Amino acid sequence: MSQLTPKKIVKELDRFIVGQSSAKRAVAIALRNRWRRQQIEGTMRNEIVPNNIILIGPTGVGKTEISRRLAKLAKAPFVKVEASKFTEVGYVGRDVESIIRDLTDVAMSIVKREKKEEVKTLTESLAEERILDSLFPSNGSHKPTKAERERHRKTRDRLRQKLLNGDFEDREIEIEVIEETTPMMQIFGPLGGSDDMGMNLKEMLSNVMPGHKKRRKIPVSEARHILIEMEANNLIDQEELMRMTKRKVENNGIVFLDEIDKIVDKNSGASGPDISREGVQRDLLPIVEGSRVPTKYGMIKTDHILFISAGAFHGSSPSDMIPELQGRFPIRVEMNKLTVNDFVKILKHPESSLIKQYMALLGAENVTLKFDPDAIREIAKMAAEVNQKMENIGARRLHTVMTTLLDGFMFEEYSGRRKIITITKKMVDEKLKNIVKDQDLSKYIL
Repeated sequence: MSQLTPKKIVKELDRFIVGQSSAKRAVAIALRNRWRRQQIEGTMRNEIVPNNIILIGPTGVGKTEISRRLAKLAKAPFVKVEASKFTEVGYVGRDVESIIRDLTDVAMSIVKREKKEEVKTLTESLAEERILDSLFPSNGSHKPTKAERERHRKTRDRLRQKLLNGDFEDREIEIEVIEETTPMMQIFGPLGGSDDMGMNLKEMLSNVMPGHKKRRKIPVSEARHILIEMEANNLIDQEELMRMTKRKVENNGIVFLDEIDKIVDKNSGASGPDISREGVQRDLLPIVEGSRVPTKYGMIKTDHILFISAGAFHGSSPSDMIPELQGRFPIRVEMNKLTVNDFVKILKHPESSLIKQYMALLGAENVTLKFDPDAIREIAKMAAEVNQKMENIGARRLHTVMTTLLDGFMFEEYSGRRKIITITKKMVDEKLKNIVKDQDLSKYIL
């Protein structure tokens, strides 16, 4: 993390996301400030709170992608939640604390994966020994002589070499596995958080009634993975795992609150179903402001979790949020609408661009897909044109245009002799021009 300067973070984000330099700059500074805070000694460290961010812009301009890539870059726990889901059930909706519980589950997965990687060599060695024990069990009925021990060792070494060569992958062996006993039950209740209550109850009952051991006959190739997993669980200190998870969530967690504009009501004095919007804002406030949330891994402090929210704000603005919540999102970034030139770059430049994805898909069928530069620009122009005439869905429009353009090839081509397909401007015009011109037909490409 010490090597990730704001400039390096922006450069890394540029590999996957076109444009939006202001948003990249804001999230890069926010991420770097987390590392800076952890270098500070004394009580000052706890006083520094993260500068939460609101990304304002239409759908499909890269709001979610920026947050997701940022979390991946920092190897931080990340969850994306839609603020509107908290209004679905009555006035209350889903319990907002479930955001932090979901984030903690993600952090546990990350920490567990890191810990398993640390003991990977040892667990593989232990699993190998257990497989050899099954393939060539020792005779425990009598005390072996020195000659018998030496003969047993040589035979075991030969078997180990064959195992490493893959000679026993299909051989079935009998191993002891632990099968979890999950109680068959359903939790019913009037609250939206009943799902979380049900999951927590299942967790508690699974601890009270641990899984029972059962002997199963399975191939060596399958047994290896099961044994490695079992050995890793035996080696990893579960208490240390929970401590690391808690620390990772509290210091590195990132929550992406999408569609926050859906819980903002411009006419805040109105009554009726929409009154729940302000209620959801007030429910979210303690989480964003800093509170303690109970999870199955212990109490989690949310003071230093970074919250990135996003919304189109067509019929409202961030200033329509309740003042307390506004104050917790001091950084506001206006996202730029995508132009034809942006669409061209999105099609060509990112490491996993749409064109590269379709090239890879048809490459699996021995088909080499090529695009003329004029064809790429024409696709971009048509996507921009459809966005203007209909709902502006940003870069997602490129998916629908490309799907329509390549539909015939994706259906007809299959693995056979090698073939080259070149997409030209003329081909793009023929396949898409009528659809773009005809308002009735345009609905078929979203």
